[in-house]
Parts: sequence; structure tokens; C-alpha cells
Amino acid sequence: MNHIIGAKSAAATPAVKWLLVDEESAGQRLDNFLMRHLKGVPKTHVYRIIRSGEVRINKGRASAETRVASGDEVRLPPVRVSEKVAEKAAHPAPGREFPLLLEDDSLMAINKPSGVAVHGGSGVSFGVIEQLRQARPQAKLLELVHRLDRDTSGILLVAKKRSALKNLQDQFRERETGKTYLALVKGDWPAKMKVIDQPLLKFLLPGKDGMEGERRVKVTTPEDPEGMRSITLVKVSQRLPGATLLEVTIKTGRTHQIRVHLSSQGHPIAGDDKYGDFDWNRQLQKPGTNPGLKRMFLHAWRLQFNHPVTAERVALQADLPPELKAYIDHAQLKTPPV
Repeated sequence: MNHIIGAKSAAATPAVKWLLVDEESAGQRLDNFLMRHLKGVPKTHVYRIIRSGEVRINKGRASAETRVASGDEVRLPPVRVSEKVAEKAAHPAPGREFPLLLEDDSLMAINKPSGVAVHGGSGVSFGVIEQLRQARPQAKLLELVHRLDRDTSGILLVAKKRSALKNLQDQFRERETGKTYLALVKGDWPAKMKVIDQPLLKFLLPGKDGMEGERRVKVTTPEDPEGMRSITLVKVSQRLPGATLLEVTIKTGRTHQIRVHLSSQGHPIAGDDKYGDFDWNRQLQKPGTNPGLKRMFLHAWRLQFNHPVTAERVALQADLPPELKAYIDHAQLKTPPV
């Protein structure tokens, strides 16, 4: 943790602050270091105070590219943050621990429940990472290695050291990780459909009063220069009445990739409120003979990666949460024996 080692006026108004750089932050560029500590301050302003010489390292001027070192004292000039950020600081996230699958000095793997965002933003005041930081004030660093959609449950990695964060993110980027999900989709998935190789394109829905709407993703053509190549591998796990349970392995980690790819084949994920079959979703929510499906049936089931310190291959598995297992168990009762 970088400690504030001095302040020159009351906390109610912006004041000069001095930060002591710890080992975890050593080697970071000054601009990136400041952006971590000046959340809510526009990037343009951060660069302006660096250029003006108001930011000092050990009382000397520095550039945005300067690398901070352990033990450096960094001067932060008085800066004002937005009211929203100030309000957030005044009402921090409630501390919360999550079920652990693995934890050591470098990382932790948690089993994220559905309905919890991984971080605050887009109308969500806080998420997993803010709650973990609040629950563990002694932790020097806690950073998300990757992301899961709010309604997706399952394995989520959190780094406890900057070196581990970089190593693991490099593995995700270079496709050295193995990520397999369980998804229940509508209809009878064709046995021959094992690979979906279709580029995806992000776009915004039209909003009200000229404002930007929600973010969405759609399949596009290989010729589209803005399309991102996306590859999904699909294996049938179980056939159920009117639905198929799939094991889905993603080779690329695009936003909403699994949801859009499966839906584009005419087999949307059960309970998906963005790309799903809304009439089917409403039917699934009714208890009836089933327990009723109140959430999206997408679960980050298995994850493989190389440990950032030992380089040993780590294989994690998070079993289906009770509400999804209960739904499958009831559906199996209606499946006639082969």
C-alpha cells in the first residue's frame, strides 16, 4: 500500500499530499502510478500537472515516462475530484469475502456468484474487487486479472502482486489459459457444430435524449475492418427436454462472446436478458415442475493457467451453483431413459 506521509491542509479541501512508493508499485510509469491514486481526475489533468512540474519525485521534476522506485516520495498537488467519486469515497463498498478455490501469496481464485459485478461502473456502485479490498484493508494490492459478466457465475482470478497480475494477463492475452464454461441453450444443439469462428463487433444501442445507449455485441463479416476474430469451441454435455447443456471453451476473450456466438446459431442461453429468447426466459422463470430459472445459465466452470511464480500448470474447477444444479436435476427427471 502506498502511504500518505504528509498533508498541508484540512481534508475538506484539496491539499498537497506526499505518497511513499512501495515495492509493489516500483517500476511503474509515473502517469500510470498517478492514475491509480487520482481516480476521478481526468487523464488530461493528470498529464497537465506532470508537465507543469507540480508533481515531484523526491522534490525533483519528472516526466510521465519516469519510472517510480521503491521508497520514492511523490508529491501530489491539490486536485479536485468529481462529486460522484467523492460520494463513492464517503460510502465505500461493504466488505465481503467470496468462496475461495485457491489462494497463495501471489493470487486468489474465487467462485463468483451470479448477480455480482466484478467492479463498479455503468450504474453499479461497487463490485467484487471493491468489496474484497474493503474486506482486506491490509492487502497491499488486489487487482482483477480478467472479467466475468455480472450474471455469469464461476472462477475469477484476482492478483495480489503486480508481477503476478502482469504474468497472468499476458497468459490470457497470448491464449495460454484454458477457459471452459457450462451453458444451457435452447433447443437441440447440432452435434456437428463444434467450432464457431465468427468475428464480433461492439456497438451502442440508441439512447434517450441523444444519450448513448447500452453496449451490445453482434456477429459481423470477416471483411468488416472493425470486427474482432472470435473463436468458440462447443461440446455437448447433456441433452435435456427442449434444451442442451454445453461445455464451451473460448479461445478468444471477447465481450459477451459466448452469449452472442451461441445465440447467433439459433440457440440462445437460458435466462440471457440481452441476447436470449425473451418468451422462453419468461417460461423458464415459472416454477411449475421445475424450480424456476431466475438467472442466466452461464457458469465459468474450469480454468487452467501457469502459476506466475512456479510456472506449474494449475487446473481449477467450480461446480455448478445450487440453483443451476437444481434446474438440471429436475430437467433430468423429465428426460426419458435411452
